[in-house]
Amino acid sequence: MKKIVVLSLAAVASFGLAACSKQEPAASNETEVTNEVADVNATVEEAVTDVNATAENAVADINAAAENATNAVENATNAQ
Repeated sequence: MKKIVVLSLAAVASFGLAACSKQEPAASNETEVTNEVADVNATVEEAVTDVNATAENAVADINAAAENATNAVENATNAQ
């Protein structure tokens, strides 16, 4: 009878220690977090690329409009 009680207490104590022990995060969890960070970084990089391309296109459009305005003024001056 004493052996059963002692073994039962030992089993309960080992389960208690296992449940309360500090555990390292699972490797899959770290991988998921790393993948999510990589996805966010890729999204940010794509957004920066899009903004830069839009800014370059806007500058090109402004330059083209200025050139067209200059040509229009020259044409109007020459027509007189």
